[in-house]
Amino acid sequence: MKAIIDVQDVWKIYQMGSVEVPALRGLDITINKGDFAVIMGPSGSGKSTAMNMVGALDLPTKGIVKLDGRNIAHMDESTLAQVRGEKIGFVFQTFNLIPTLTAIENVTLPMIFKRSFVLDKVEKAKKILRLVGLGERMTHRPGELSGGERQRVAIARSLANDPEIILADEPTGNLDSKMGEQIMDLLLDLHEKHKKTLIIVTHDPRFAKLKGVDNVFWLKDGAIEKKRREK
Repeated sequence: MKAIIDVQDVWKIYQMGSVEVPALRGLDITINKGDFAVIMGPSGSGKSTAMNMVGALDLPTKGIVKLDGRNIAHMDESTLAQVRGEKIGFVFQTFNLIPTLTAIENVTLPMIFKRSFVLDKVEKAKKILRLVGLGERMTHRPGELSGGERQRVAIARSLANDPEIILADEPTGNLDSKMGEQIMDLLLDLHEKHKKTLIIVTHDPRFAKLKGVDNVFWLKDGAIEKKRREK
């Protein structure tokens, strides 16, 4: 099985004045193409920093991060941004939608670097919004949508460039339990029916118990405390 993300003995050390503060301490995570992986841990365990490494959003102080077999430290910033934009769709806990833009406009935003006609982008955005159950809410702005609907727009936006990987950071964190379950079902559907590699970074134990999970990584103090592979 081909590793699409390979994090090898990664350290991330921040300099706080004269003091070095390690956020990651020898992190090892391998995720194969098509996997459904969950990275879990309490506040302060290094989850956010681990997400930045897995998503190629930051460079390690020490160690190696490979995205689809390529060492991200060997890419210039422009190349890395392009590869990341093509390979990974991000879903954030706080949605990160542009409040003045409609759902369609938010979804087309990541397509800005794609060489295609505006009408093609709009039609693609409409198709994706229908896929996530927002066919009737396309022209609404974030302020006119519920929390669950905003997260669906965020998921739709993550699919804009048809990435191989969906990386979701606490995707149910700002939702009530019922809406959180609907978002979990939607993400699982994207993994199973649309063959996306799905990575969830969360403290929500429900994700680790979902049917179809391939890997669960538990973080503690910036390192993997334990891991479980189902397949």
